[in-house]
Amino acid sequence: MIRQIITIDEELCDGCGLCIPGCPEGALQIIDGKARLVSDLFCDGLGACIGDCPQGAISTEMREAEPYNEAIVMENIMAAGENTIKAHLHHLISHGETGYYNEAIEILKKNGYDIDALTQEETMACGCSGTHAKKIEPTADSPAPQGAVKSELGQWPVQLALINPAASYFDDADLLISADCVPYAFGDFHRRFLKGKIVITFCPKLDMDIERYIDKLAQIFKLHNIKSVTALRMEVPCCGGVEIILQRALERAGKMHFVKIYVIDPEGNII
Repeated sequence: MIRQIITIDEELCDGCGLCIPGCPEGALQIIDGKARLVSDLFCDGLGACIGDCPQGAISTEMREAEPYNEAIVMENIMAAGENTIKAHLHHLISHGETGYYNEAIEILKKNGYDIDALTQEETMACGCSGTHAKKIEPTADSPAPQGAVKSELGQWPVQLALINPAASYFDDADLLISADCVPYAFGDFHRRFLKGKIVITFCPKLDMDIERYIDKLAQIFKLHNIKSVTALRMEVPCCGGVEIILQRALERAGKMHFVKIYVIDPEGNII
């Protein structure tokens, strides 16, 4: 087949090997003092190695090549250890290759890997524990203090910007998608809407990377069986973006869901 694949200018290549770590798929090796593409099967053609070459010896071209094979690549990736697996997954998702990413996740699941541990977004600038995915178990045996309202939060994090689409708490989840302002306006948010659900929250007006949000939600719908979807938005016009983002994510994922949509006014009423 004709596809994009890397090519190496042997005259420019000095064999420094800096391109090797940039290719977690294992497509490159130093042979006879030069970087070589060892197999078309391992090269996804995305060119992550290009930026690591100080001599500018690596570029991409369109040519006849064997199809890239994620299953074969994952055999090498898994043998190289968890850091290589993480690098490969980050490489795929950062280039928008959700198909290969989903395939890799399924292969890792079949081989018994801890998906949550492998798919943390470690490239986030803060690098803090606030990005670590975890499920929160209910504590029915320890009631809230007198006069307090018990939290019904079932996972962490909740902000879409921080959420890991492959987190296992999305498996067979009842999903709640909420605009940021809703929990402040609706006083009974925890008991009425949050209880028993996995929540995702964002602001369709103030958050900048809406395309990334659509892609993240699409990944969640692709990677997991979602039992139900409930959406909460404010009455204000700009909050209608919640429905638009959700609709586009479902379209991108190729999924159909019945979605319950609730609109809340600033006084805290369901309208």
